[in-house]
Amino acid sequence: MKRTFTKKDIDIIAETLGVKPKFKNNNYRFELINSGNHNRLSLEIYPDIPIGAGKGNLITVYAPCSHLQLHFCTGYVVSEMLGEVTFIGESGGKLSGLIVEREAGCSLYANVERDILSGDFTTLGPEIMLSGVALSLAEELFEK
Repeated sequence: MKRTFTKKDIDIIAETLGVKPKFKNNNYRFELINSGNHNRLSLEIYPDIPIGAGKGNLITVYAPCSHLQLHFCTGYVVSEMLGEVTFIGESGGKLSGLIVEREAGCSLYANVERDILSGDFTTLGPEIMLSGVALSLAEELFEK
């Protein structure tokens, strides 16, 4: 599944995160600040740009102690209730998910077996269960 981010997608993400993006040449930049715990991060979405030998969406997060990228992002799902956006990439039956929170938090789950999302979470160890629960919101994005 290949998907290009549109202006409508950017507006949906902006509404969920509660911040307006700044368009900068070839990307949209969101700056998230949580004054309560002094967290801050920047999210950049590069729609349909050259990546290696192909073209795709690049999602980048800059935080004080980290720099995360999700290459060839194929989709996203928003949770208004949780105030977060989950960006998904899929390759070879494995998923990677980059979750950005309105409160300037971020999580990355890489190379997660797709079957974990629809399995019985109670049979998984807690260290594996967390990735399955976190990415299960995005299950609707995948072809059956």
